[in-house]
Amino acid sequence: MTKIEREDNGKKGRFVIYDNNEEAGEMTFTWAGKEKFIIDHTGVEDKFGGKGYAKALVMAGVDYARENDLKIIPLCPYAKSRFNKDKSIADVLA
Repeated sequence: MTKIEREDNGKKGRFVIYDNNEEAGEMTFTWAGKEKFIIDHTGVEDKFGGKGYAKALVMAGVDYARENDLKIIPLCPYAKSRFNKDKSIADVLA
């Protein structure tokens, strides 16, 4: 069973994906004002590779941005490539 949780201290935060209660990966972000956040890093532990977790983390960020009327600046290479490949998420691109 997987779940994704968001942690946020008001300046920085992360989305964490858990696989059977074990941390499998994270996507970190930094706030850029009140209406935008920067995705700095997306990483998945090697043993959880190939399960689509990095994509799930980026999509969790996209869902969060949509629900809260926010924009995303994808500086992390993985997140940037997701935005380049998937035009359906361009609405949240800063």
